Amino acid sequence: MRIVHEVTGDVLATEVAVAESLLDTVRGLRFRRSLPADHALVFGFDAAGRRDVDMLFVPFPIDVVWLVGGRVERVDTLRAWFDLAVARADTLLELPAGVAAGVSRDDTVRIEGR
Repeated sequence: MRIVHEVTGDVLATEVAVAESLLDTVRGLRFRRSLPADHALVFGFDAAGRRDVDMLFVPFPIDVVWLVGGRVERVDTLRAWFDLAVARADTLLELPAGVAAGVSRDDTVRIEGR
């Protein structure tokens, strides 16, 4: 599986994990030491809604991309440990900090092999 920014053609991640269970979704990146380059964690939801991402027990910064139907609603870099952000999404992408620097609102991001 990989994540592609359709505007630039850039591959944002080639090693993609999907949070499939409630436990995976609640845990997210908590208690991990890092998120290696080319890795991403994807959270899929049944419908678009208000989705929050908190950094409690995440000791490194990350980029978060909120998507609705593959269209970017918001992109933010969250600081380690105590940051929080909220936006509407049916899919959330968590990426290493800096990876989504070229991604903007209303761009399209595609998850291939899903």
